[in-house]
Amino acid sequence: MSTDVESDQQTLEFEGGDSFEEFGGPEAVFGTADFDDERPLRPIDWNTLTADEALVEWEDLDKFVKWLRLSYGLPPAVVPPLWHRHDELIWELSALQAARVNAYDPEASPSAPLAWHREFRECQQRLREWVSLSGTRLDRDRPTRQTAWPGEPPYESAVEVEIVDRDADFAAFVAEDIAARRAIEAALGFAS
Repeated sequence: MSTDVESDQQTLEFEGGDSFEEFGGPEAVFGTADFDDERPLRPIDWNTLTADEALVEWEDLDKFVKWLRLSYGLPPAVVPPLWHRHDELIWELSALQAARVNAYDPEASPSAPLAWHREFRECQQRLREWVSLSGTRLDRDRPTRQTAWPGEPPYESAVEVEIVDRDADFAAFVAEDIAARRAIEAALGFAS
């Protein structure tokens, strides 16, 4: 944090001297979905979101994950570039985001951030385990392996792909997810 001596205003700066304003302000860095006063804070159930809700939540979660990995210097062994392609990572990171927003709510207990950091430490261990099991890395990714139970047909072998452009992959992933949700909504006769 730096203070402009003439105006006595404080500015939060990132490593390298970049400030919030250079990134579009706090909303662009942290996202806005969980700070909407019209919506109550709630856990995100990715299985029940409409297409419109999912679009907002995907964008918000991506901003949170980017902030989280940079703020805490998290390696790809904890938060890999294609975290969004692994359900176990989506659910964990989404829960962590909701817990953080709750911990830093103005009405939260002053000790809530410490509790969040304890939860975050436990979360990091689970993320490491899931990243290790899934096989996703900094430069390569493959779908999480599935094991067929007796009587089930075997799953196809997971094909590993090179990660070329993480942001482009995220955009394509979200577009596919939103299209699938819209197709379900159309089949069920819902308007989004």
